[in-house]
Amino acid sequence: MRAYVYVDGFNLYNRRLKLKPQYKWLNIKALADHILAAPMSVERVNYYTARVSGNLDPDAPRRQQAYLSALGTVPETEITYGKFTYHNKWAALAAPPETRPAGYVWNNPLPDLVLVQKAEEKGSDVNLGSHLVRDAFLDAFDVGIVITNDTDLVEPMRIARHEAGKSIGLLSPVIQKRQPNGKWLAASPSLKAAANFTLYIHNAHLAACQFPDPIPGTAIRKPDSWV
Repeated sequence: MRAYVYVDGFNLYNRRLKLKPQYKWLNIKALADHILAAPMSVERVNYYTARVSGNLDPDAPRRQQAYLSALGTVPETEITYGKFTYHNKWAALAAPPETRPAGYVWNNPLPDLVLVQKAEEKGSDVNLGSHLVRDAFLDAFDVGIVITNDTDLVEPMRIARHEAGKSIGLLSPVIQKRQPNGKWLAASPSLKAAANFTLYIHNAHLAACQFPDPIPGTAIRKPDSWV
């Protein structure tokens, strides 16, 4: 069964890798091969991202480019770019603010609106959903595997499954567990309902599917902070 993998890059990063730098040097084709069982055969990995700015972290573009270069050494992987926007935006202030310095006492009024720095990633979910539906109707794959926890992708998954007649799998970057704040972190129920089946990315999978450092035959190296 021909399998195409569709990766929501920033969702995977923020949900699974951001706080685990030792796993950031991830070969996603190897990950898909490691998790998906026969008769599925991974023929393509479509990775959706946007180039980050150095506005908040001057070294971030260099680290990201190292990883994108590593992904580019895998012939089956194709990268599609959206874009990041950075701007100041007025936002309503929660009362009292949930995040505050130690010892803070809520006894003084604060403004209703504050000016905040806003970084927004545009286009990746639209690109992923559009390509998933297009490829389904073009019969490019038998099984479409989506790596995300973004519910914006429920409808494209539903169309590919129920209207194009394809098998759709959710490869969730989120494993159900209780957070330190007591809240449960879990894969989206609506995404699970849109898929034929759901699989999970465990730490053992991530550990087993890291790129070598350096990439053989190249000068591409893992960023030093990803240890």
